[in-house]
Amino acid sequence: MSNSERVVLALGGAGTVGSGVVKALLDKGFKVAVISRESSRLERLQSFVSPNTKENLTTLVGDVGSEGGAETVKQALLKAVGKVTDVVSSLGFSWWQGGPPHTQSLKDLHWVVETLLFSTFVSWKAFFPLVRDDSNSTYTFITGGAGEKLLMPGTGFLTVGAASTLAFCQVLREEYPEVPCKLNQVKINAGVGTPGRMAPGFLNHLELGEAVATLVERRSPSHSVVTVNCPADLKTVCLERSL
Repeated sequence: MSNSERVVLALGGAGTVGSGVVKALLDKGFKVAVISRESSRLERLQSFVSPNTKENLTTLVGDVGSEGGAETVKQALLKAVGKVTDVVSSLGFSWWQGGPPHTQSLKDLHWVVETLLFSTFVSWKAFFPLVRDDSNSTYTFITGGAGEKLLMPGTGFLTVGAASTLAFCQVLREEYPEVPCKLNQVKINAGVGTPGRMAPGFLNHLELGEAVATLVERRSPSHSVVTVNCPADLKTVCLERSL
């Protein structure tokens, strides 16, 4: 199956990480679908991708963070594109610094976990069945390394939410060891920015997108975790024929 025959659902595709992935996939000839609750973010994405690839980008307004919303937009998605062959999930946010736990409320914790974990679970439950039984399909989670340590004072709830997502990905790999679909994870242990908003040690979202698109294109060995610590790791991913 050529890239032009593959349809990638990019969950979180309108965000900083996701937009880099979407652009790279389109540049490689994939068809890409993106769902967002905000039409303005989808409009910005359409303006961001390469002009000659816009016809291969399908955008839909919907909520993949609720079970009812995910099922509704799934039906709209299938009506619009016919099929989904691959999924890339980069939902949530990469930064939160609301303060130490004793200054936060249960509502604050619930919001962080809902954004990072619940949306990842609900969308996986809705869209994984579309690719689960096809050995030519892939489902790739993009996660952060914040779940493994406290990045700095006041970011504790980010660590809790990110750790929950890491644990969920581990559970899926171990609960579904023989699923035909290539189930993989890219774990990013660095900040990610756009070219105009970079900081020392950050990954350029365009370069990260190129690496993720390469993994999807290559259909890497299933149940693998690709760890990215620095920009050099992205070049390694793109250059290596297998991981």
